[in-house]
Amino acid sequence: MNSLKKVACVVVAIAMIAGFAVSVQAKEWKGWNIHVAGYPNTIAMDKFAELLSQKSGGKMTLKMYHAGTLGSQPDAIEQVRLGGLEIANFSLGPIGPIVPEANVVSLPFIFKNTDHVWRVLEGKAGDMINAGLAKKGLISLAWYDGGSRSFYNSKKPIKTPADVVGLKVRVMNNDLYSGMISALGGNPSPMAFSEVYQSLKTGVVDGAENNWPSYESTGHYEVAPFYSLSQHLIIPETLCINADVYNKLSANDQKILKEAAQESALLQRKLWKERAKASETKVMAGGVKFNTIPDKSAFQAAMKPVYDKFLAQNPSLKPLVKLIQNTP
Repeated sequence: MNSLKKVACVVVAIAMIAGFAVSVQAKEWKGWNIHVAGYPNTIAMDKFAELLSQKSGGKMTLKMYHAGTLGSQPDAIEQVRLGGLEIANFSLGPIGPIVPEANVVSLPFIFKNTDHVWRVLEGKAGDMINAGLAKKGLISLAWYDGGSRSFYNSKKPIKTPADVVGLKVRVMNNDLYSGMISALGGNPSPMAFSEVYQSLKTGVVDGAENNWPSYESTGHYEVAPFYSLSQHLIIPETLCINADVYNKLSANDQKILKEAAQESALLQRKLWKERAKASETKVMAGGVKFNTIPDKSAFQAAMKPVYDKFLAQNPSLKPLVKLIQNTP
């Protein structure tokens, strides 16, 4: 009888352990994304979740929460770093103040074009940025396209730095962006993105800067019809995971995770190109007064004080800046 009881206890114990293991494996990760339904990043993140489940045989599952429903981007960055959220898609812009290496991509005109961005991020410079992210609790799995940002305003075309003088320009809340506008002789006005349309309409600011999809989807082109293709900022985005969560995975699971992330990134970049072209076509049809800036050397030269200040504050990042600039 005692032996039967022992066997029964062992069976129960094994069942409990097995049940616990299944529950741990079946734990569903939470994913954060600021973009709305139909946006390239949203579609790509949903695809990532699908691929992750498929490739892992259901071992790794992800429930996506879009449109910032789990908090603002700064809040979500902290949540992923601390483990409250496992996975997210962030712009390197708001990560920059936390991760100095990531802030380098916010230096104006540091990238030649979008293709240059991918050559940089997929090389040694990308490894250095990844190392900086990892030190702050974030593991980058793949890079998404955040588009190139150009100036737009309600007053006039911008062809030279002199055309920015005196303009009140909305920027994101990062000292580098404010410094950029000041170096061009303008007046930087950091404010929430949601406030920009009304501020442009009422003249609180004269202009702003952003990519084609943002310019179009917000209706900013209706109140700031001069769009000048400066492409002064090309800020990539990262699909990342909490470092502790990642480091506890097996080597094979880490490989599956990165494969799914990379596939989603290729989809996102393709969709982004299509969306950017569609947005450009729409605003042009809406009467936007568009101009290119064939020679950006005067703008680049004006950025010297911005670079000097940044490198004085972050002398250890000089090799990274030089590496990016020297990447062909």
